[in-house]
Amino acid sequence: MQGTVYKSTGSWYTVKSQQGDFYECRIKGKFRIKGIKSTNPVAVGDEVTFEVETKGDETIGVISGIEERENYIIRRSVNLSKQTHIIAANIDIAFLVITLNNPPTFTTFIDRFLVTAEAYHIKAVLLFNKIDTYTEEELLEVKYLAALYRNVGYECLGISAKTGKNVEKVKQLMQHKVSMFSGHSGVGKSTLINAIEPGLNLKTSEISEQHQQGQHTTTFAEMFDLSFGAQIIDTPGIKGFGVVEMEKEELGDYFPEFFAIKNQCKFNNCLHLEEPHCAVKEGLENETIAWSRYKSYLQILEGEDEQYRKDIHNP
Repeated sequence: MQGTVYKSTGSWYTVKSQQGDFYECRIKGKFRIKGIKSTNPVAVGDEVTFEVETKGDETIGVISGIEERENYIIRRSVNLSKQTHIIAANIDIAFLVITLNNPPTFTTFIDRFLVTAEAYHIKAVLLFNKIDTYTEEELLEVKYLAALYRNVGYECLGISAKTGKNVEKVKQLMQHKVSMFSGHSGVGKSTLINAIEPGLNLKTSEISEQHQQGQHTTTFAEMFDLSFGAQIIDTPGIKGFGVVEMEKEELGDYFPEFFAIKNQCKFNNCLHLEEPHCAVKEGLENETIAWSRYKSYLQILEGEDEQYRKDIHNP
């Protein structure tokens, strides 16, 4: 039988068959995907082949094969630095939910997410949430950030999951697509998804006052069918986004504003560091390229993990 993985809990997978029935499945034996050292060989969104076995009153599915993925979003596993974790597969559009504070989303995190989406040819949209809670000064900062990313070519929306502002626009973008929602814990993903599809009743929680961080409410990625002809993959809140599977020479191609002018660099293999006549460095000097983006580029290039200090956030 053929089906789509709707939920993964590490050892069990919920698979929806092409006939519309759901089966709880395990993986057959030592099942590994060629070339991917991942903590989860099968991810939500994967198209799989499975057989159904009946033992007594119990019906269990056994996944025996996986179709080639169109794309996937991957990050370095939190606990095992050499392993990777596939967040979701076969995605049409990836939404990153961002909050200015409560909890803060830094540009380094946004840029890592966008680089990963670019590398795997996934359309990315930035959703600046909780805009009903900001002061005038904070709203100006949100507008500044949105303008920065719009100039690069990304769609940005100011939204409020609580008041419903621009939620309809998000739904229009989702129509007939598989969407993934991502972001730090506490940015309001579950509240937003409940506003998009109230019948889901996803769990939400308050921000921890002490650490200004969200409590994890989603522990596993899960796909849902929505009433307006769309599918959504809700993902656990993520603290960091370790970029993997990228060569230094190709990294600049995943920053669209760098890629657009790289043919103006003196050297074809310019890494935009100390090389003479580098178009990207010139763009920094004449302010056509944002310093925050360049800093993110350097950090990924040097293989550094994200740092969570306020002093690196200089919009």
